[in-house]
Amino acid sequence: MATTSSLRIDDDLYAAAKLAGAVSSRSAAQQVAHWALVGREMETSRHVSARDISDVLAGRKAYDSLSAREQAVTRAEWTERIEALTGSLNFESEFADEGRAYVEIDADGNVQHRKPGAEPA
Repeated sequence: MATTSSLRIDDDLYAAAKLAGAVSSRSAAQQVAHWALVGREMETSRHVSARDISDVLAGRKAYDSLSAREQAVTRAEWTERIEALTGSLNFESEFADEGRAYVEIDADGNVQHRKPGAEPA
């Protein structure tokens, strides 16, 4: 039977794991374990270069220079990063703070006009 050990991680990694895990029905701990497995497999794979993927993610190398497997890993990383960033956005609050009007689509697909200081309908 497998055993578990305690591990300290920083708050940002925990928050990211909680967000990403929710999408896949995993706890934060399960998500960190998943990332660790993926990372281990990437680093030991003869078919995927973690360095090349890192270079693409950092903008130092072209995406098209990667193999199909490396491109798949890169797309997965981009998706995770985008989901984490968009999950932290709050335009309603930001626009209200700036006194800006804006429009949005409601759950039924109707355009809703929002004015500064007005309560949403």
